[in-house]
Amino acid sequence: MPTTLLSNRSTTSVFKRPFLTAMMTALVTTISVAGCSSPESNDSEPADAKTENQTADNASNVVNNDNVSVATIAVDTTKGKVDLAMNPSPLVVYDMTLMQDLAALDVAVDGMPSGLHLDNLHSKTQPEPKAVGTVFEPDLEALNAMQPQAILVGSRMAEKYDALSSIAPTLDMTIDTANIYESSKQRLHDLGALFGKSDQAAKLQGNIDGLIDETKVLTKDKSKGLVVMVNGNKLSAYGDKSRYGFIHTVLDIPMADDQIADARHGQPVSFEYIQKTNPDWLFVVDRSAAIGEDGAGAKAVLDNPLVAQTNAWSKNQVVYLSPDSYLAFGGYYQWMQDLTTIKDAFASAK
Repeated sequence: MPTTLLSNRSTTSVFKRPFLTAMMTALVTTISVAGCSSPESNDSEPADAKTENQTADNASNVVNNDNVSVATIAVDTTKGKVDLAMNPSPLVVYDMTLMQDLAALDVAVDGMPSGLHLDNLHSKTQPEPKAVGTVFEPDLEALNAMQPQAILVGSRMAEKYDALSSIAPTLDMTIDTANIYESSKQRLHDLGALFGKSDQAAKLQGNIDGLIDETKVLTKDKSKGLVVMVNGNKLSAYGDKSRYGFIHTVLDIPMADDQIADARHGQPVSFEYIQKTNPDWLFVVDRSAAIGEDGAGAKAVLDNPLVAQTNAWSKNQVVYLSPDSYLAFGGYYQWMQDLTTIKDAFASAK
């Protein structure tokens, strides 16, 4: 202790002066208290923090993720379990599905791509995110300047995983389109746990599940459906293993054609195909409109004599899915928008 060191020094005339003696006594006392009490304080605080943050579900729900937790959590990703500190900040996200879920959870995202066409990708209560590239190409210089503690990717940006991982811990949370409901449910749950918002995530999932149940009451035994994407004058059909497969697998609407090839960009089809397949319900994705391209809209493209012969067109049973279904499939707002649209369409059917 400092007191011992001072006691071994020889006494000089300076200690005979009352004022200086008092000063030295006060100094010795201050050093002794600091030297003995500081280690005890340092030990107790982390112990409390560790106990408080042992699991994600026990973490308090906070407005944003500015306070980084010392606790870690195992997050389920496409590449397996990844251990990550809770509430990572700064946070960068390159996937619009994840952006929607984080916005609904009111989690701050510090960096995201520029040129996005949806307006529900970040929480309105949080600061505007900084641009860190596009959904196809990250801005590595901006990322290095930001020094994020976590980067979340999916779908389009997953191929850049290795480059991003060299900058910060990167989680590939791509949605499994072949099982979009369970996969998106898992993603929402994981994000809630990662940011200490499990209760809020469960509430959001409850909103989705409640709307699914309400919609299924109306879609039950209501004939067959076909999902088509219109991209300019090109048409593609999608089956039950696609990002739009929830229409068949979750809402139980039978496929008008159960032989549709499983392909990322759908099976190319023609107007004659739609006429021959003759769906009772036609679900339409307008890709050009979703990505902001000029040109004729899907409704104008499909308005021709061949499509007009189908049950769907003649009965006005054509449902136009949201741009989110193409850009942010499996996201919270995509679920809520498209389920509401489908529910209303079937409720109005004659």
